[in-house]
Order: sequence, then C-alpha cells, then structure tokens
Amino acid sequence: MSHTFRSLRSRAALTCALLVAPLIAGLSGCGGSPDPLSAKPYDAADQISFSGDGDDRKADPDKPLEVTAKGDDSRITDVTATDAAGRYVRGELADDGKHWRSTVPLAAGAHYTLKVSTEDSNGAPGRRTVDFTTSSARRLLKVTFGPKAGQYGVGQPVTAKLSRPVKDPKARAVIERALKVDSRPAVEGVWHWVDSRTLHYRPQEYWPAHATITVHSNLKGIRIGGGLYGGGAKSLRLTTGDRLEALTDSGTHQMTVKRNGVPIRTIPITTGMPGFDTRNGIKVVLAKESAVRMTGASIGLGAGSYDLMVHWAARVTKSGEYVHAAPWSTGSQGAANVSHGCTGMSTANAEWFFNTVRLGDIVQVVHSDGEDMAPFGNGYGDWNMAWADWRKGSAVAAGQPDATPADSARLRPQV
Repeated sequence: MSHTFRSLRSRAALTCALLVAPLIAGLSGCGGSPDPLSAKPYDAADQISFSGDGDDRKADPDKPLEVTAKGDDSRITDVTATDAAGRYVRGELADDGKHWRSTVPLAAGAHYTLKVSTEDSNGAPGRRTVDFTTSSARRLLKVTFGPKAGQYGVGQPVTAKLSRPVKDPKARAVIERALKVDSRPAVEGVWHWVDSRTLHYRPQEYWPAHATITVHSNLKGIRIGGGLYGGGAKSLRLTTGDRLEALTDSGTHQMTVKRNGVPIRTIPITTGMPGFDTRNGIKVVLAKESAVRMTGASIGLGAGSYDLMVHWAARVTKSGEYVHAAPWSTGSQGAANVSHGCTGMSTANAEWFFNTVRLGDIVQVVHSDGEDMAPFGNGYGDWNMAWADWRKGSAVAAGQPDATPADSARLRPQV
C-alpha cells in the first residue's frame, strides 16, 4: 500500500513540474518590459513653476497659489498643498493639465508643503515637492475671550472682544465660524454681535449646572477680508456650579432663592420706590463687594441726601443696582418698596445671600413698575432677548432654521 502511494505522489510531482516549466518560461519572456506603474518618478523641478518660487521670497497670502507646467511636453496630473497642521488647500486643475490654482485663501505667516505630480509626453511620471511659507499679515485682528477663567453661575455669557471694529457681514461670518465654544454636557449656542467689536455667546436657555465650557479661536492666520487677518487668542475654560436663581418679586416684597429648582430660602425685601423703580427682567451677578460706598449724588440726588457704607453687596448692573444689606429699612422689608432701586434686606440675610451666590448667578425681578433690563450696556441682560431675536444678531445663524422651536416672546426662564 505504501509503495503504491509513493508512485502516485511521484507522478503528481512530475506533472506539476511539467506545468510550471512553461509558466516560468512565459514570465522570463516578459522581463524586458517594465511595469509603467512601478517606475520611479523623475525630478520635475524643471517642468513646473509656482507662485512662491524664487529668491527665498514668501508667498503672498492675499493671492491664490498657482502651479504651472512649463513647455509642451509635460502636464500636471495632481497637486496637494497642506499646512503644518495637515489641512488641505482646495484647488482646481485645468482640463489640459497646464495650470492649477487654489480656490481658498492661504493663511498668513503659515508653512505649507506643495506636492506636484506630472507626466511627460511619453507618460513617464514626475514629482516635485516644495516647502514654502506665506508672508505675515500687516493687519491683525486679535480676540480676547471673557470672563476670566473660573467657576460661574449658569447665567454667565461668554464674550469675545475684537481689537478692531468689523462691520462687513462676510468678514463677521469668517470670524464667527472660527470662534469655537464647546460645553459638556453639550448645548447649542450662538454668537450675537453686540457691536462692531463685541460678541456674546449663550445657549437658548441657561447653561447646564456643573458644565465645562471651553472657548478657543481658529482665526490665527485666516484671511478675514480687506487685508485683515486673524491673530492669536488665548483659549478659555469655564465651569458652572449649581443652578442658583433668585426671584425678586417687587409686588409681594419677597425674594425666593432656588438651588437646582428647589427653594432654599425666602427673604423679606424692599425694592425701588416710585420714581426709582427697580428694573424688571433677568440680571446676572457681576461682582461681589463686602463693603461699598453709596451716595445720593451718584444717582442725581443732592450731595447731602445720603452717604452710606453698605455691606454684603452683590452687584447686578453697571449703573449701580445691588442686592445688599439695608438695616435702616427693616421695618419696610416684606411690606413696602422704599429703596432708590436696589434690593434691600436684613444684614443677616444679605450676608447669607452674598456667601451663597457666585458671579454669573441669576437675579430676576418681576412685578416692578420699573423699566425692562436692557440686553446690553448695563451688565449681562442677554437673557432678556428672545432666542429668535438673539439668532438674528449672528452673521452665521441669521436666517437659518433653529434645531429647536424659537420662542417669539420675551425670554423669561422660570425660577
């Protein structure tokens, strides 16, 4: 049995050898014709030119990058241009392969790597790789984000201050797209142009409690328009604490303070008397001063009307509206409005409020005969603007459908 197996195996081996031999002979016959796909590209330096060539001069970022094939015996087959971060520059290649031109602006003061593939009249591939830089911008737009890094209440807007005024809608859109705000948990927000040098960013509702908000700019080196380029910007990281809201009811003379939606204290208060009515609306704590001097002269009264050192003062407007201790009005607190616009309470309650709130926490006044809090110019009244109107102040979001239904009425988040 084993002898028979060896004979079969020998015949099989011989058959395979006979089949392989012609195959090897056929391969040997093709050895003189190299595969054109495996050919090593030749140096195409003499066959192309580009707009950054010569005398170590830098490319002009205000002009498109252009690559041209020289002579009649070569054509461009592919062009890639990338910056130091690996981002590609889009461009268009002419149908005849003689010219390639970038279709997006180059960044100023940036390093690029240009790779050009060619072929000659015989189809042989060529390659040229060039590193070049663009010249620095003569006019830079710098951005400063605010507020300072730290922990804030859920009502704190993000701000961006520009070093130069920008009015052109297209330039504003370039800037907005480069200013990035991310939060965890994620919420949708929009930039709003307060004026030509100031932007505010907020979500539709308050920030989530215990969120992390990061802000950075991708504007550096980007062409904005009119010879203006983006400059550097220091990134910003904010966090929020509990959702703390104080509802100040001028009609009932009570303040209800809630933490994460749960009432934690009700405080008898007094607000502005007729003629000095406290502003209605949503305000944000701007500052905390354990002692501040208040005078009648600062609000247009006679120099001798009053001059007091006030304690445990939380400021909510730039014009001087505070929540503070008012021991001189304890008889009216919870019963009548007798202040010159501030919200007064007992010293003990004011000290508790002062130690409980942080910058960015919400103070909302209702049922006052005063004017409405302005969205801008007197502190952070941003939340008094309806979301649909807020989006209209964006150069990017204006006119685009919102992911959530817009509130056409005045925004008044419930506290």
